Amino acid sequence: MQSYKLLIFMKRRPGMSPAEFRDYYENHHIPLCMKYNQGLVHYERRYVDPPIDAETGEPVEMDFDVITELGFARRDTRDATLAFMRNGQLPQEVIDDEMRVFDRSSIHAVAIDSCQTELAIKDQNQ
Repeated sequence: MQSYKLLIFMKRRPGMSPAEFRDYYENHHIPLCMKYNQGLVHYERRYVDPPIDAETGEPVEMDFDVITELGFARRDTRDATLAFMRNGQLPQEVIDDEMRVFDRSSIHAVAIDSCQTELAIKDQNQ
């Protein structure tokens, strides 16, 4: 099945720890957004495990903390969702909640087309 996708790169709001961010996003923001999930067939979050600075031993602060992937069965639904996001037409309660969890100025959403190569798995005993 063809899926049309959006990737959304988001940074947690200042003062929020990565653990607090993940907990809030998973347990509060997602259930709220699911009320508005028209045409959504896939909703995946990929939380960034930041690299460790070799000199300081501390995690490197990244430009984003999560990459969210939204999949749609129809291209026009994906494109309309992206237009709503870019034009600030999200429901006010979603915007208000985003302000609790994200640095909204750093959110970037892009439509993607993907190609996948299936790889044969070789028997490790050969």
